[in-house]
Amino acid sequence: MNAAPEISLSEDQRALLERWSFSRTVQTRQAQRAKIVLLAAAGQMNKVIAAELKITPNTVGRWRRRFAERGIQGIEKDLPRGGRHGDTEWARRIVEVTTQTKPEHATHWSTRTLAAHLGVNRGRVQRVWAAAGLQPHRVETFKISNDPCFTEKLLDIVGLYLNPPERALVLCADEKSQIQALDRTQKSLPMYPGRCGTLTHDYKRNGTTSLFAALDMLEGKVIGTCMKRHRHQEWIKFLELIDTQTPADLELHLIVDNYRTHKHEKVQRWLKRHQRFHIHFIPTSSSWLNLIERWFRELTDKQIRRGVFRSVAELIEAIQRYVTAHNENPKPFVWTAKAEDILEKVRHARAVLENVKQDVSLH
Repeated sequence: MNAAPEISLSEDQRALLERWSFSRTVQTRQAQRAKIVLLAAAGQMNKVIAAELKITPNTVGRWRRRFAERGIQGIEKDLPRGGRHGDTEWARRIVEVTTQTKPEHATHWSTRTLAAHLGVNRGRVQRVWAAAGLQPHRVETFKISNDPCFTEKLLDIVGLYLNPPERALVLCADEKSQIQALDRTQKSLPMYPGRCGTLTHDYKRNGTTSLFAALDMLEGKVIGTCMKRHRHQEWIKFLELIDTQTPADLELHLIVDNYRTHKHEKVQRWLKRHQRFHIHFIPTSSSWLNLIERWFRELTDKQIRRGVFRSVAELIEAIQRYVTAHNENPKPFVWTAKAEDILEKVRHARAVLENVKQDVSLH
């Protein structure tokens, strides 16, 4: 297997590629190739680049090699192909309209509406979209933290994950509030070969409960309890539960979010009386940094979402069964991302947003 060529960039090349990768006015494929080269220049392997950009390693290798051989010209245009000039012009026009405009009464184009708008065959729009990697019906959600102390908090949390202190427990804690006890309006049909199980789309609400949980990062065990509400009073009760269910000679480092309950003055007074508790707040809008959120997601997928609960008591019993079963065979959630890699992605995302703002202001 041939080694991937090393990529080095001049200042002008880097500036041009970054402009392409952030711009909304270049073709999607051109922006993608620019990102490939920038990541390659940063020393990333082809398979890592492919995973990040959601493309194949062969695609990464092809454009990395062409840039190494011919520079910017190697990725600026496709290699000569058969076909009529008119086809190329229509493809350019379809990509341009798809990426730079919106239909009058909708948020995005469909193959039918765009074909009607341009007066072309729907199949042509489909082929161009497929070749350009365009999927207007899909959108990815995101949120970049604006916490002024983002870097400091990130380094603190990731440091606890990658290098936990000795004679201490690192606990990821939070509330999953307002879990609904939902009963279906009709009986469900069982799954059998050739047909999936069924649930009615409507339901009857039978009340709610709030789950307080703390995940031991190293062992994977969970301390959990359900309460009617999720005020500071309930949070203090949960801290007391943690205090009784953990070895008294160990320091406790709790990773929590910025919910005001966790910062209440009575909570602060309680913490002063219990010196072994150390609270570490994640940056705002960064719930992905708290590992208990992964466990909550598993609880929802495996126990709650398709559950049928005729009362809150049934819901609580199901949650407690899940916690018990989990603790009988706990599996820790292993954190692997380095803080510097996360910071680089955040810097890149902020640069993209800033570039979008500039593009919008120019138009």
